[in-house]
Amino acid sequence: MTDQRAEPDGLRTALRAAVAGEVDFGATARALTTMDASNYRRVPLGVVAPRDADDVLAAVAVCREYGVPVVARGGGTSIAGQATGVGVVLDFTRHMNRLVSLDPAARTATVQPGLVLDRLQEAAAPHGLRFGPDPSTHGRCTIGGMVGNNSCGAHSVAWGTTADNVRHLSAVVLQPPAAAAPTTGSWPVTGPGAEGSGGSGVVGPVGPPGPGPAAGSSPASRTPPASPVLVRLGPGWTGAPAALRPLIESRLALLRTGYPDLPRRISGYALDALLPENGADVARAFCGSEGTLGLLTEATVALVAPPHARALAVLGYADESAAADAAPALLPHDPLTVEGMAADLVPPRARGGLPKGAAWLFVETGGDTPAEARARAEAVVRTADPVGALVVTDPAGQRALWRIREDAAGTATRMPDGSEAWPGWEDCAVPPARLGAYLRDFRALLAAHGLRGTPYGHFGEGCVHVRVDFDLITAPGVARFRTFSEELADLVVTHGGSLSGEHGDGMARAELLPRMYGTELVGLFERVKAVWDPDGVLNPGVLVRPAPLDAQLRFAVLPREPVPVEFGYPQDGGDFSAAVRRCVGVAKCRTAGPGPDVMCPSFRATGEEEHSTRGRARLLHEMLAGQAGAPDAVVTDGWRSTEVRDALDLCLSCKGCRSDCPVGVDMATYKAEFLHHHYAGRVRPAAHYAMGRLPRWLGLVAATRTAPLVNALARVRPLAALAKRLGGIAPERELPRLAAEPFTRWMARRTRERGSGTRILSTSQATVLWPDTFTDHLAPQVGRAAVRVLEDAGQTVLLPPSGVCCGLTYVSTGQLGLARAVMTRTLDLLAPTMLGIPVAVLEPSCAATLRTDLPELLPDDPRAAELAASVRTFAETLEAQVPGWRPPVLDRPVVGQTHCHQHAVLGDTADRRIREAAGLTGELSSGCCGLAGNFGFERGHYDVSVRCAEDQLLPAVRDADPDAVVLADGFSCRTQLAQLAGVRGRHLAEILADALPEQDTDRD
Repeated sequence: MTDQRAEPDGLRTALRAAVAGEVDFGATARALTTMDASNYRRVPLGVVAPRDADDVLAAVAVCREYGVPVVARGGGTSIAGQATGVGVVLDFTRHMNRLVSLDPAARTATVQPGLVLDRLQEAAAPHGLRFGPDPSTHGRCTIGGMVGNNSCGAHSVAWGTTADNVRHLSAVVLQPPAAAAPTTGSWPVTGPGAEGSGGSGVVGPVGPPGPGPAAGSSPASRTPPASPVLVRLGPGWTGAPAALRPLIESRLALLRTGYPDLPRRISGYALDALLPENGADVARAFCGSEGTLGLLTEATVALVAPPHARALAVLGYADESAAADAAPALLPHDPLTVEGMAADLVPPRARGGLPKGAAWLFVETGGDTPAEARARAEAVVRTADPVGALVVTDPAGQRALWRIREDAAGTATRMPDGSEAWPGWEDCAVPPARLGAYLRDFRALLAAHGLRGTPYGHFGEGCVHVRVDFDLITAPGVARFRTFSEELADLVVTHGGSLSGEHGDGMARAELLPRMYGTELVGLFERVKAVWDPDGVLNPGVLVRPAPLDAQLRFAVLPREPVPVEFGYPQDGGDFSAAVRRCVGVAKCRTAGPGPDVMCPSFRATGEEEHSTRGRARLLHEMLAGQAGAPDAVVTDGWRSTEVRDALDLCLSCKGCRSDCPVGVDMATYKAEFLHHHYAGRVRPAAHYAMGRLPRWLGLVAATRTAPLVNALARVRPLAALAKRLGGIAPERELPRLAAEPFTRWMARRTRERGSGTRILSTSQATVLWPDTFTDHLAPQVGRAAVRVLEDAGQTVLLPPSGVCCGLTYVSTGQLGLARAVMTRTLDLLAPTMLGIPVAVLEPSCAATLRTDLPELLPDDPRAAELAASVRTFAETLEAQVPGWRPPVLDRPVVGQTHCHQHAVLGDTADRRIREAAGLTGELSSGCCGLAGNFGFERGHYDVSVRCAEDQLLPAVRDADPDAVVLADGFSCRTQLAQLAGVRGRHLAEILADALPEQDTDRD
């Protein structure tokens, strides 16, 4: 095989000549595919995005000729390293992602491998159907990946694994010329051969179309060559290589006795599916082969009819072993799920919704009616004998509980004390009746090695997921990882189990398969691999003939000492590498479609991996690897990297990942950190000077009282166009109008006219109203409304000394030296009299900056933490400062969007209660408005900004009741609504103030 750091001469040229899809050997494409969701890292030569099966055939033919490995990649969520490789990665998500057909009568669907599972579910749902397997990554995993890993999910206890639901597969395989179809013509489908012919089912020709390797190249010598063929796989040996049937029929006794009998046996090749009594089902045997036997191009799968109604019984137990002991007795009730998890995986804020216990079973039941589903759930409760129980029939309540379980794959990567935990041994399976005993032995083994982990998973089928706090960085830690893995493999086998019960073997467990199957059966695996892939180019090093399980760990290339950074990273011990390591690759940021999350708006807009939170984290990982001197580093110019800069350019700094990512990746902070270093000592983009220093420019306009002149000049088109060009502002944007009288000046005038002082009787009667830049200079009506509401609630409203600033615009543009100086000056101004007094901040972005960025940029200044603890949103202020106050009742529907920073950092519980008390009915949409401070105003961002707004916000406003109040607390959200929809959004303070009785003229 080719050295991973050296591209064979002519390979790229040959691929581009042969393939219609994109061929990318650039640093960004390679960096994005070095890792999946496992502990492993393999650097590819390049990435190809095939457009169709012809492209797959052509790419495989070229790579085979050059002796270069080929790896299939879908959502990249594999946990054992199957979706990484040192050759050419085929990305099926870009083009081969269609639903080809859906037959409701036959209850089947034909799909391409890059189709995300949720898209299939959405298409099947109107027909009352769905695909049975549903792993927790259903929003981003692909059908091709599910076939490759034989994925299962929570409902496999009712509907089985992917292999149980596959009818036929089309795949590109490597076969000797004798089994190939004719090489001429336009790649016609010749149809499957007769059953039992062994090598029938060839449906496409061999060889790449167009020219072969460039002159002077050195393709690998193969005698005889194995050529790629498109075959249709199914029962009765359909599509099997000619040599497969005699090989299998010579080892029938071994296949009948060599496999453990359990529902979740995913390890190894499923060769027992080729037994005569099992129908010699080649498609079923192909499932779980992890891209080592062929490359899927199309799948016909069975659909199931789910029950009309569901109920969820949540059963509490003393610990996970007790829950596991109880699970088998529930199976006679024909549940749809029997899922288990322990308290360590449940965030404290979510535990209030669970019944008594330290571990829980989630048992879903179905029925034709809600009453029938509930009755079955109650019967489960009576059988289960839990210490606490809850039956939930409300769909929204069920979704909230299931989200806790689905997030566990990410949540489990952090121990309760914040230390790291990793996959590798997180999906072993044993017979369900032995699960409780296995978990007790597993806990004892963890303790013997001084390790910790929190089991969860599919208890009804004996499958356990767990992330363990391995030290995968130091040599002693890696050695302990190996020893533990070997001993755990023996323990699993002792209990009659499978090393993998869901995620496959990959590089994580394949080395230990002889402990489970013995050398004879593993030897047969290797011979089967050679039949399908005689040249060994399909995903080598995975499942058979694997690399050592402790080799190619992704952590090995990172710096051993923390790199100098500006933020404190308190959750990661001040170590930027540890912060970047947070991304384990579960790819929740790649989820598309409607939902409650904000993350990741730029990926939702572009669909490109480099614009996802995971993609950016991967590029930062490779940047750090380059800084550490890794010999196979992809990004080698450190903080000056243009690849990282370009990927971060479309990050909106919405902070959605801070809350929506299961492990709390905060890409907005990482972006600010990177920009600070990237532009250190260099000229910055014009937008950084224009919008990044906006408080300075608007303060100057206010001091000179030139706002009317600036507004007048901005109305002159040539001058406005010039100003936009010089300021790096998108030409499509309108320049906001400046307030003739800033809010702070209005407040000072009002105070003088009223003759009121600033003596504070007690902090419970006083609120400091933060004069953020946007409210002060661009939307003073919001500040005036807030004063009116707070005073109606009995509060004395104070303004801080002139010159305070949260530093938001400096942080978002990575001008962290200026941000720190501005923040320090603010603390100096507040310290004498106002620190400790509650601070109401009207602009959510500014509130989030004060609450998070301030203490993280000034971790050694105790005043920063004190101010951050005092910050409250407007609604929180009304609740906390004046708990007896009731808002005016409007009794109107409300539409709009929860501000992304409020969703991610501040929370909106108080806002929901205030809206409910005011009779503002309806749910606000999720997502990000797309303007996000300076982002949507910057040149080159307009199209993405509009697509972000069109994701959820603009459709919600268009479809709203004509009488609905459009609520938008953020200045960016209001600006986006005005410029894209011609709609006036209003802050909660404005809505409440307008409903108060008229008092005076302070509202002007």
